[in-house]
Amino acid sequence: MPGSAELREMDDQELLDNLASAQQELFNLRFQHVTGQLDNYSRLNAVRKDIARLHTILREREIAEAEQQESSNG
Repeated sequence: MPGSAELREMDDQELLDNLASAQQELFNLRFQHVTGQLDNYSRLNAVRKDIARLHTILREREIAEAEQQESSNG
């Protein structure tokens, strides 16, 4: 997963695609954990942090857009 600076350069659709793939990876890792097949437990935390990072960037953009609309409306 790219760093925060690289993620901020992506457009919304790329971020949503990365979010979907990270969520799918987290699901697979959880499944492997339950079945005892997971070798790298630290990957669970890394993927969770990646998901949180993506949500944060998307939310920052939503807030910035709302503020921009508010300031243009008066």
